[in-house]
This record gives sequence, C-alpha cells and structure tokens, in this order.
Amino acid sequence: MLIVTSNDIPGYRIEAVLGEVMGMTVRSANIGANFVASFRAIGGGEVDEYTRLVYESRQQVMQRMWQDAVARGANAIVGMRFDTGSIGQAFTEVCAYGTAVVVEPIADGQPGATRQSAGIVAQQAQQPMR
Repeated sequence: MLIVTSNDIPGYRIEAVLGEVMGMTVRSANIGANFVASFRAIGGGEVDEYTRLVYESRQQVMQRMWQDAVARGANAIVGMRFDTGSIGQAFTEVCAYGTAVVVEPIADGQPGATRQSAGIVAQQAQQPMR
C-alpha cells in the first residue's frame, strides 16, 4: 500500500477513486506519565512520555486508515493528512485521513513513467500468472 501526502503518485495512474478513508483515536496520558512529564516541563526539553504517546497514536490511526482503504479494495492512499484536536482538558483526538484509490504503475516508454514504475511493471511481467 502506497500512502502519500501528494494528490498523485509519480509513475502511477489513478484508475479508480474509492472515497475518503480515515482512522481515529482519542487518547489521554496515564497519571504516571502526566506526573513525570510535569517534572520534565520544569527543566525544559523534550517530554519523552508525550512524544511516545503522540507517536503511538499516529501509528494507530495510520493502521486504521490503511485497514479502511484495504476493505474498500484500494492499493494506495493519496492526499493523506493528520489532524489533532482537544476534547476537554485531558483528551486528545488524533485523526489520519486521505483518499483511497486504485493505482497502476506506468510502463517504460509511456508518458509519466518513472524508473520505479517501469521496474515494477517489468517485474510483474516476469511473474507467472495465477
């Protein structure tokens, strides 16, 4: 699955647009992380507990968005974005969204082909049909 923030993928032709897909989670830091983070904030610098929470949240919403796209029959997501928001004082919403599409690599010699797409087409041609 290709996931890109651009609206197209160089070397690939969008054959079908399957609609918006997204993944969402609402998270809060546990009481221990909040306690440790409050002490780190006094001294300045990175707050590892929150960095880890945000990283894990983004990975989770990406996975959920990917699952949504696969369920629709997509092999790529274009225009992917993250969005965050606060819910009350203790919760953070993290969302990943984009457009699920079906893409085909463009063969060598065709307009828009790239070295990568031409290589993929050549590799697919060498694989036995199932």
